Amino acid sequence: MVDALGYPLRFELTPGQDHDSVTGYRLLHELDFCPGEVLADRAYDTNAILELLQSRAITPVIPSKRNRRVKRPLDSETYKERHLIECFFNKVKNYRRLATRYEKTANMFMAFLTLLSIRLWLK
Repeated sequence: MVDALGYPLRFELTPGQDHDSVTGYRLLHELDFCPGEVLADRAYDTNAILELLQSRAITPVIPSKRNRRVKRPLDSETYKERHLIECFFNKVKNYRRLATRYEKTANMFMAFLTLLSIRLWLK
């Protein structure tokens, strides 16, 4: 999860078989602040996430899945700002140690990701 400027707010390391929407729901449920909008890709277009955001008066800027019968309108100008999330991943992948997974244990990987996040905030 990143803020409006692309700086990391929260991250969680999950097993490869977990779907993004499960972890995304948990992270959104634990929000201790109320953003105006949440930008995400199609993987987060689940009824549970949409209901959670609606109950907190947060506008979801999430494109509808192709198999959804009733398509929701999408603010495409606001959705263009989602590139900041991809920019964060690009910044993280610039560190070869993290991109090639030199750290074999989950604790060490999270520690290096935390250190990298702190460095991004301090820049």
